[in-house]
Amino acid sequence: MNSALAVTWTGRDVRSTPSVSGQQKRPLTGPNPTDRGKNGSKIHLIIDRNGLPLSLGISGANMHDSLGLEPLVRGIPPIRSRRGPRRRRPAKLHGDKGYDYDHLRRWLRKRGIRHRIARKGIESSQRLGRHRWVVERTVSWLAGCRRLHRRYERKAEHFLAFVGIAAALICHRRLDR
Repeated sequence: MNSALAVTWTGRDVRSTPSVSGQQKRPLTGPNPTDRGKNGSKIHLIIDRNGLPLSLGISGANMHDSLGLEPLVRGIPPIRSRRGPRRRRPAKLHGDKGYDYDHLRRWLRKRGIRHRIARKGIESSQRLGRHRWVVERTVSWLAGCRRLHRRYERKAEHFLAFVGIAAALICHRRLDR
């Protein structure tokens, strides 16, 4: 039986537009370490092996990727399989070196999810390349939505809603074929 494979990866950083009153900080934004400290948001997502988004979230650009893994795994909905009951969790989860922490490995093991996370300083990232391109493709599909290129919304809920709409469009286009 072919089990569902979830790949987790952090998407692109989204720069936040300056607010009307100057330097007012928006919810779920933070100084982007790669963009000269400008405020921005980060889109996190978990996809299946075909590139369909299963769970997504947003955070400030300064939040570490590993902090977003647990809420995303908890947010995966039950998935219908060909035989038997709905799957409540993925069988295996792939991740890059940003998720290489013992507490995350223990947490995944406790939930019954096998993990394939590259080790810092030990393994090269090239072995994950065969899974990683699917994630990069989905991130580029999200980047194709002009509304997500720059965060215009003041409320984090509104921005998350637009990310959800974009994910639904990706699923519709992918499943329509």
